Amino acid sequence: MRCPVCNNSDTKVVDSRLSTDGMNIRRRRECEKCEFRFSTLEEMELLDLTVVKRDGRRESYSRDKLIKGLEKSLEKRPYTEADLRQIVHKIERDIQKKRRGELTAKDIGELLMKQLKAFDKVAYIRFASVYQSFDDVKTFEELLRSLIAAPKAGKKKK
Repeated sequence: MRCPVCNNSDTKVVDSRLSTDGMNIRRRRECEKCEFRFSTLEEMELLDLTVVKRDGRRESYSRDKLIKGLEKSLEKRPYTEADLRQIVHKIERDIQKKRRGELTAKDIGELLMKQLKAFDKVAYIRFASVYQSFDDVKTFEELLRSLIAAPKAGKKKK
């Protein structure tokens, strides 16, 4: 890791701390030349995952594409960068649980919708309307009805 001040390549780790979700490590570093201290964030990365698109094309998995889709859905909604990181980590953890080197875009979309539904129902509707390519208002209306009915099903009668 290069020092951001003097560009020296010799830095040492002074302290390491695991994040609360256990998905990344914050490291405090010090430059051996100028003694400048800075922090880095080490995250787990999904490697060797191929995504099969609807048209049959194959692409390498891209965290950036996942984040862009989430950000578009969460536009003008109340969320923090920490919330976004946590959603991404949950989706990637679900991907890893599948233990496959190849997933369809549909599989990833379903995982994303599951996390959005739990986090923000408006963002979930936004994503679902684009992802599922609703042909008409009736299909959209059915999705809304299922969301409205879902909390009622979980409540216990007194």
